[in-house]
Amino acid sequence: MDFQTLESMRATHPAWRLLRADLAPLIASFLDRVFLKPNARQMSESDLARHLDDDLFSLRRELGEDRFPREARAYLDEWASDKSGWLRKRYVAGNDEAQFDITPAAEVALTWLSSLGRRSFISTESRLRTVFDLLRDLINDTEPDRDARTAGLRRRRAEIDAEIARIATGDVPLLDDAAVRDRFHLIVETAQSLLSDFRAVEQNFRVLDRDARIKISSWEGSKGDLLECIFGDRDAIAESDQGRSFRAFYDLLMSTDRQDELTLLLERMLALDPIKALRPDRRIRRVHFDWLTAAEATQRTVAKLSGELRRYLDDKAWLENRRIIRLLRDIEVRAAEVSDRPPTGDFMELDDMAPAIALPMDRPLFSPPHKPDLDDRPPTTGDDDISADALFDIVHVDKRRLQAQIWRALQRQDQIALADIVAEYPLERGLAELVAYLSIASDDSNSVIDDQLKTRIGWVDDEGTTRQATMPRVVFVRSSAAGGNIDTEEGTPR
Repeated sequence: MDFQTLESMRATHPAWRLLRADLAPLIASFLDRVFLKPNARQMSESDLARHLDDDLFSLRRELGEDRFPREARAYLDEWASDKSGWLRKRYVAGNDEAQFDITPAAEVALTWLSSLGRRSFISTESRLRTVFDLLRDLINDTEPDRDARTAGLRRRRAEIDAEIARIATGDVPLLDDAAVRDRFHLIVETAQSLLSDFRAVEQNFRVLDRDARIKISSWEGSKGDLLECIFGDRDAIAESDQGRSFRAFYDLLMSTDRQDELTLLLERMLALDPIKALRPDRRIRRVHFDWLTAAEATQRTVAKLSGELRRYLDDKAWLENRRIIRLLRDIEVRAAEVSDRPPTGDFMELDDMAPAIALPMDRPLFSPPHKPDLDDRPPTTGDDDISADALFDIVHVDKRRLQAQIWRALQRQDQIALADIVAEYPLERGLAELVAYLSIASDDSNSVIDDQLKTRIGWVDDEGTTRQATMPRVVFVRSSAAGGNIDTEEGTPR
């Protein structure tokens, strides 16, 4: 925190540059809405430009047409440039469209901005309890004395036995509403901070990959020493405190039992009355799946960087082989030139002319492979009573109701698009209801399904998440023979 360091950071650090930018409110609000709120780890350039176009249109209508005069793609390219460093723009294999993601520095700035607002509740008791629990675990798990560790376990067992005895007598202590809210806020804060940590871990691996490429380009020693140096750096990252912590976190999260336990605990927590009164974000129910998505993105990045580094090394090896072949050809040409006039005297020296001795008995004896013992007995049927409720959890879509909605719309006009019908009658069964509309259109000879024109239809699922489907344009047309009335009770034409 000295003056020179802060002066340098003020000029070069992307997070500080974001806070000083003239368009900081636009940049921060847009990146938070598009990337942080939905936990988006990657977005195509066309989708990101479309989101920014919507924001710019709303702001220009509110603040004046002269505000934000540039195009959305121009803003995105500027924010992804080295001068700004708030977005990372890259191309993935098999796709010629650029992909964008927010940088860890920009996420740090957004997190700091969100902390400036007034917090209605600050969890202090839960933080203190967490510190005590971590200290207790740290001391107990690092105690080498067997007697002291055994005494600690017995003391904890005595405390648990005393608590069981109190509960058995009817004394069941419960947390009050303030304590419940205190712990809930700490859980939410910790869960959100974990999501931001993954981008920092991913960025560290990218920095390692960049340093390895620079080292390969400027290396002048042998290939073996180069590979040893690179793999040593990789092992150093994997075996570092951060690498070990990330690997332990990922292994713990990938456990099916842990996932089921987290799902059950989150559902029970959100069912508590004090937490219901807070109206928490629905995404808290699936925060562990957001962790898993972010962790898998980081793992894929590490695997992709390893594959790219291997191809880079292969290219360097190919160039090295070409150089060796060129040297051999030069030697052959020079040997052919002097074949008719060999030099006189000693013209070559050979080192170590002693014979090499190979001892046959030094070779290990043949060891036959172990033959596996296969059990061909049929498996026995278990006695576990497995619930079959999931087999009957089927979404039913009433096609007669959908046809009635189409007929009602066609009473007012000769033709109508599916998007207009959905706007008037929102989807209740989500994607299943949309497929039912397509089935009705395919069975109706008067309907038109245009694959050349695309339309977007959105809906809100049971968890409150907005979904969107891109599909061909569907138009329902009223036939001349179907111009009768609608039976309002049955919902079908008569």
